[in-house]
Amino acid sequence: MLNTFYRSIKIHDIENSLKDISDNIDSDKLSTVLKNVANDKQICITLCTQDGSVIYSIDVLPNCIIHELSSYRLARAYELTVQNGGTFIERTMFNERKSQFFLGETDDPNQIESVIYTKIATTKSGENILILLNTSISPVVSTVQTLKVQLLWITVIMIVLAVIMALLLAKNLSSPIVKINKSAKVLAQGKYDVDFDASGYREIAELANTLNYAAKELSKVEALQRELIANISHDLRTPLTMITGYAEVMRDIPNENTPENVQIIIDEAKRLTTLVNDVLDISKLQSGTIPFNGEVLNLTENIREILTRYTKLTEYKIIFEANEDIYVYGDALKLSQVVYNLINNALTYIGEDKTVTIKQIHIPAVNGKQNRVRIEVIDTGEGIEQSKLNDIWERYYKVDKNHKRAAIGTGLGLNIVKTILDMHQGATYGVKSQVGHGSTFWFELNIYHNE
Repeated sequence: MLNTFYRSIKIHDIENSLKDISDNIDSDKLSTVLKNVANDKQICITLCTQDGSVIYSIDVLPNCIIHELSSYRLARAYELTVQNGGTFIERTMFNERKSQFFLGETDDPNQIESVIYTKIATTKSGENILILLNTSISPVVSTVQTLKVQLLWITVIMIVLAVIMALLLAKNLSSPIVKINKSAKVLAQGKYDVDFDASGYREIAELANTLNYAAKELSKVEALQRELIANISHDLRTPLTMITGYAEVMRDIPNENTPENVQIIIDEAKRLTTLVNDVLDISKLQSGTIPFNGEVLNLTENIREILTRYTKLTEYKIIFEANEDIYVYGDALKLSQVVYNLINNALTYIGEDKTVTIKQIHIPAVNGKQNRVRIEVIDTGEGIEQSKLNDIWERYYKVDKNHKRAAIGTGLGLNIVKTILDMHQGATYGVKSQVGHGSTFWFELNIYHNE
């Protein structure tokens, strides 16, 4: 099939060349056309008269047939062309090893087919010119065999190179993954100081960095959990010790069975209940088991009602500054917990003036945003270092590593505040503090407008 395709291309080239020469037989550019055809198409050309006299000849091929023809043979070719209607084609075979021409075909792959095309062209003067073209059609069998061998070797080499590259890539890809897998198993055992190797491809390096960050955070959480357990144990032990102590005194000493001692036992029992409830609230809020009961509520009145609970704390002064009643959409009970916990936190770290100030600020709408209300709870205590401000909202975190019992509440309120405000759409919160100048805890909500 390849031989047939190649032969058809060569014959098509000869036919086109024969036409170009015939069309330019009277042209001044005939010599240029003949040279271009001979050199570009590798075709031998001979122009002769009816009696075999050569007018023009170009020999570009070895073993060219038409240049070996005598005048008699050329004249005979002219006659055959006339008999055939003006064109004639002849194929002969040439054995390159034996340097012999012969007619017909053989199975020898070294045979070269030589094609002779002739055509009679008539000049303007009426003279007939015989155009002879001769080209060789080399056998492609040997070329195909050579290409097959080359392709086979190239294929083998490419497969070997591909296997080597695949092994190298697999090694480079799997090696860091194996290391990460081993480190992950160590991490699963609770050894959070494990290091994940961040070498290798970018994606693997990102995975290793993420796992290193996760290990660091898990280590931090575990440390904070241990601290929480220690702190809660301390807070549980204190009221239990007081309850047990006062109960034993009242049992052993009749005169100590007084209303004051009974009230101390009741207060400590309530404190114990509050602590347990706060721990449960944190767990429920963060697990999402407590539903959000949204409603329109008077936030200002809600804060006033909360402050009535602190009227018996005569040693503290709580100031509430509000110029108007403001309504918001939220969960009334949960927002009460937010305010209650912020006040308790301020009372725990209150300054020498024993004063806590609560401010309600109406923030007008800006750039198409809603009107908002800002609640600030201000104390004049010792303040918080700037480096710790972002951590105080996190679970289990305490600014003072030397745990002390909260004066009011349980000391777990800020995490409850954060969790509740995260449940309210559009709510923001934060803290401003300076060591030695107290702290201002605040949160903002969208003001509700009845349209």
